[in-house]
Amino acid sequence: MAEILIQNADTVLTMDDARRVVHGADVLIRGGQIAAVGQGLETSGETVSGRGCVVTPGLVNTHHHLYQNLTRAVPGAQDALLFGWLQRLYPVWARFTPDEMFASAQLGLAELALSGCTLSSDHLYLYPNGSRLEDTIHAARDVGLRFHPTRGAMSIGESDGGLPPDSLVEDERAILDDMIRVVDAFHDPAEGSMCRVGLAPCSPFSVSRELMRDAALLARDKGVMLHTHLAENDEDIAYSQAQFGCRPGQYTEELGWTGDDVWHAHCVKLDVQEIDLFARTRTGVAHCPCSNCRLGSGIAPVRAMRDAGVPVGLGVDGSASNDMASLSAEARQAMLLQRVANGADAMSAYETLEIATRGGADVLGRPDCGRLEPGKRADIAIWDTTGIASSGSWDPAALLLAGPTQVKHLFVEGKQIIRGGELTTLDLPRLIERHGQLAQRLMQ
Repeated sequence: MAEILIQNADTVLTMDDARRVVHGADVLIRGGQIAAVGQGLETSGETVSGRGCVVTPGLVNTHHHLYQNLTRAVPGAQDALLFGWLQRLYPVWARFTPDEMFASAQLGLAELALSGCTLSSDHLYLYPNGSRLEDTIHAARDVGLRFHPTRGAMSIGESDGGLPPDSLVEDERAILDDMIRVVDAFHDPAEGSMCRVGLAPCSPFSVSRELMRDAALLARDKGVMLHTHLAENDEDIAYSQAQFGCRPGQYTEELGWTGDDVWHAHCVKLDVQEIDLFARTRTGVAHCPCSNCRLGSGIAPVRAMRDAGVPVGLGVDGSASNDMASLSAEARQAMLLQRVANGADAMSAYETLEIATRGGADVLGRPDCGRLEPGKRADIAIWDTTGIASSGSWDPAALLLAGPTQVKHLFVEGKQIIRGGELTTLDLPRLIERHGQLAQRLMQ
């Protein structure tokens, strides 16, 4: 069985149960798993120097809309609030084809990989012109990232009082049938799986109560996870109270959308009772600080969630509401916002990195990821701290305060997909060129 030894790293942040920090250490990879973490390890296989580097588990992205990579910084959406932003972009997204879906997913996942991400979820909730969930799954296989796509959906169009145009909504029976199809075809529940599929009606304001309930029943029957947007901003709360007569937390509880097999994106406006509900039920949250700032949604109560015991991970959200997909930048923003809201001691660089690794893996139901310890998956980020970003730092392991935002090396399931800061799995310049051509078509 092939081995790779990461040798003589300045610091290894394990994120194991003891949160060990090991200096002058090695990490041994064998057959896609971590075989050992320690000092003086040996191998007859390949060696990778860790000198001048900090080694961490790969970062985990718990919320994205990869297709949006083709609609960054769109005029008319740059300064809009959530609902107006959606109404500006829906007509553009309606023109997407499988080519746009595939190229966007490839580019978005490549961008994530360069920022240290080894496992990403994706929330694809519209399927124009023959697009299907597997357009993104095939892209992830090409890039080499571990993937958790979710079969999203919208079923309430403008003619029924919803936000999306009727051309982007689907019949609810057809949605459920396709959910069954993609789970049966692509979901791998095994430990070390490279692809797990979730079910993800887009939001309480774009699908019916019945679809939310039926999706929850189907997910439990199939043994897959549930995901949606929730409590993102004040408009979201007002809609829930006007349409359902309750707050979002109560709505989700009534429909079976709480539990350790559920995670919700944003949750900026959760109140104390909802935080307690999520803590008691181990319902996860994908915190998306850059998008929340970009759309003026607010600062999610992450400190209160963490203190209560709510599982929290990070998400870059779609590239039309973040305009980039850097998980390392997302982590820094998360740390800074909690300090703005709660004081300079509210969240450390180390705790935030834990949220970005182990925290995100736990939210996605992947305790086999997000840690560097024997038996866990060999998803590893190596950060060069000899460059200008870390120069003068007294604590190079405090990466989010003073450190690189792109990785030097990245391993997924023991395979090196970033080497010396370059993607090994795809011709990135060619992909960028193709992506630009598709963007130009959409602008015409």
